[in-house]
Amino acid sequence: MSPGTRSQKPVTLLLDSHKARKSAVWKTMTPTLLLYCLVLLLPTESCKTLCQATSKSKEKVSARLHGVCDGICMDNAHCSQSCPLGTEGNMEYACRTKKWHKITDTCRTLNAFNIFEEESYSVQPFGGDVNVNEYARKSETIADKLMQKCPMDLSCVIKNIQQSPRIPGNIAVIVQLLHNISTVLMTNVDEAKMQSYSTIANHVLNSQSISNWTFIPDRNSSCVLLHSVNSFARKLFVNKHLLDISDTFIHTMGTIITGDNTGKNFTFSMRVNDISNEVIGSVLLSNDELWKVPSPSQVISIAFPTLGAILEASLLENVAVNGLVLSVILPKELKRVSLIFEKIIKSEERKTRCVGWHSLESRWEQQACKMIQENSQQAVCQCWPNKLFTSFSILMAPHTLENPILMYITYIGLGISICSLIICLSIEALVWGQVTKTEISYLRHLCIANIAVTLLLADVWFIVASFLSGPVLHHNGCVAATFFVHFFYLSVFFWMLAKALLILYGILIVFHTLPKSVLVASLFSVGYGCPLVIAVITVAVTEPGNGYIRIEACWLNWDMTKALLAFVVPALAIVVVNLITVTLVIIKTQRAAIGISMFQEVRAIVRISKNIAILTPMLGLTWGFGIATILDGSSLVFHIIFSLLNAFQGFFILVFGTILDPKIREALKGRVASVRWISRISEQDLASEFSCHPTKGPS
Repeated sequence: MSPGTRSQKPVTLLLDSHKARKSAVWKTMTPTLLLYCLVLLLPTESCKTLCQATSKSKEKVSARLHGVCDGICMDNAHCSQSCPLGTEGNMEYACRTKKWHKITDTCRTLNAFNIFEEESYSVQPFGGDVNVNEYARKSETIADKLMQKCPMDLSCVIKNIQQSPRIPGNIAVIVQLLHNISTVLMTNVDEAKMQSYSTIANHVLNSQSISNWTFIPDRNSSCVLLHSVNSFARKLFVNKHLLDISDTFIHTMGTIITGDNTGKNFTFSMRVNDISNEVIGSVLLSNDELWKVPSPSQVISIAFPTLGAILEASLLENVAVNGLVLSVILPKELKRVSLIFEKIIKSEERKTRCVGWHSLESRWEQQACKMIQENSQQAVCQCWPNKLFTSFSILMAPHTLENPILMYITYIGLGISICSLIICLSIEALVWGQVTKTEISYLRHLCIANIAVTLLLADVWFIVASFLSGPVLHHNGCVAATFFVHFFYLSVFFWMLAKALLILYGILIVFHTLPKSVLVASLFSVGYGCPLVIAVITVAVTEPGNGYIRIEACWLNWDMTKALLAFVVPALAIVVVNLITVTLVIIKTQRAAIGISMFQEVRAIVRISKNIAILTPMLGLTWGFGIATILDGSSLVFHIIFSLLNAFQGFFILVFGTILDPKIREALKGRVASVRWISRISEQDLASEFSCHPTKGPS
């Protein structure tokens, strides 16, 4: 074989190999190319239709997964939706006023596998292959794992927590983590651990997270957070002169005190939100208290600028915290502390109350503090810390119009009313036999007498309740006073209703159709039975949850339980019925005056005016002005008119119900004439006795 032939053989083999590979590649690519060709050969409109259908399908799936509930919204209906992709949990909705409203949200990105900074925990997807059984077997919580990973400073979760969104589920996870840490870590809490703990708490205390607290299913989460922070701070060991751990929404200060200290002062200056100015709060320990403390002891104080709003949002209360929340952890020998709160909303028109947070009942309580001094800028409180009360603040009463004129009118009017009602009852007792000879007059005066009795007792209990509503709220006494005020004022209204029903009965039906005993029993059932049932049910339903009385006064609660409706609804309903009664009386009087002379018509107008003047206070129509006073921004004039008409109601009953009654005046004249006649007879008898037995002179 020639060299040329030998050289061609490898080339031929290479070509054959190349052809074989090319053929194989072609055979492999043929189906793919055919598929591409088919796609390219499809009509353009068909491709567009296919793409649009796919897009709409994706949108429908997305809306079904993450939107508001499908279907018709019917009141009180509920539904559940899955959380967005990348989060766990679900969202619950309720239908109110024909719209779906979110009520709870457990969406979260944090869990036991991604909260730590290690790579093995942070990259695990929710649906990945995670060795859950390992954790279940060890029964470890996140707090237990935290103690293993970074026991020195608890910092190995901070990065992932700070990067997590402040959604309701994450907030709940972090609150539970803080609670578990404060429970597991019993000792050895130093500055490093406290710094990490505060950083974790600071994330959920951020002002941007306040609205999300309302959707956490456990409404007590904010209370748990406050208790956990205070509990953890109690275990903190202060080993230097001044401990200062400052975050944006939580600031901790501590120091060592000795008996020869000259007073201590912790001053906090913090922003409530991103746009507000700084608000100041101070904790003052006087020399009189410090000398009681054995040396050395430590004092710790924590300030929260947003926790008040978070408590209000999560507990759905309508009481506004108007300053920093200050927690104080003191030696047991220190019984008293002075706190200075700068007001967030500077207002002189709304009441301010110094309060302490009741750790067991999860509510603000006024008995823990008393007001020392107040102006439009700040409030100075004196508080008594103990195991139940560690955190303190000031509350701003909603929509309260404070004016000394109203106070003077109320108490002067009540004093005059009480005296007038006593006189009214005395007159009724004096002339009862003369004015109750007929069945109609007996029932009428029975109503008047009971209206006077119940109003007198209601006014007396109102004054008692006002004394119990001082700087220190006497809870049990306040509950009792509120019950009697509620019961007797309701009795006043129901006896007014009974009188109105008697008037309607007299207008529409003949009186003698029912026996007198039946009518009397019916009147007492309406006058005392109905208000007693309402008052008992109200206190029985609301008091077990401490929602019967207000925080700032001895009266029915509105913010927590709406117990005030148990008075407002019956009272306004009775006012409406009584207004209808007065209207019917006016119509009947006008009909009787048709076709009469001018002089008689004037007398009829006078009679109508007199009926209105008499029936208005007797039927409680003056309470209708109270509607104008409950509206926001109502003028002071309406409050003054309402106070005048109702504080002097007893005086009006005396004048229009007793003195202007001609039968009572005639009976009084008869009683006076009888007394004069008896007196004259007595004088004559005495004179005749002296004339029959003249005095003898000395013998």
